Amino acid sequence: MSRTQRLLIDFRRRLPLAGAALRWWGSRQWAVAVASALAMALLLGFATVLIPNDVFSRDIPPVPWNYPVWLATSVLTGLLAASYIRPAAPATPGTAEPTDRTSRWGMAGGLLAWFAIGCPVCNKIALLALGYSGAMTYFAPLQPWLAALAMVLTVLALVFRLSGQQQCAIPGRQAAERERMDS
Repeated sequence: MSRTQRLLIDFRRRLPLAGAALRWWGSRQWAVAVASALAMALLLGFATVLIPNDVFSRDIPPVPWNYPVWLATSVLTGLLAASYIRPAAPATPGTAEPTDRTSRWGMAGGLLAWFAIGCPVCNKIALLALGYSGAMTYFAPLQPWLAALAMVLTVLALVFRLSGQQQCAIPGRQAAERERMDS
């Protein structure tokens, strides 16, 4: 069995657990999710000029798929950021410790989404590496693939992170008793 197949099987197994973790969330996590999603939407929107502004410019107009990718990235990133917030209620499960894998996947997803929805010739890295015509010829057709990869990485990070909250959950009472015994 290949590594990708094992990852997909693990993903399918963890998906219901991730949904259960969302049901445990309190108002604190949901507030952080909304605030983080809004912050990410504003950051990406202004920097890539999907939100028109006077600070940044865009030589090539956005394509229609830029907007759903921008909004999906913002929502997924907001949920992922909120998964790092501990629940306020002591009876809810404890938050799993962050893993390097989910952190890297989430960060890579956000960065790839920025490259995907940005102007292909306004991206200084692509422009320096490929030139104007190279950015239009090679980088622009690659952007939808970058967007898809960004979504996959961010969803994987979110599902693995949330499922860890269910798999490794410690009820608040047991955690408080352990803490009391340790001191």
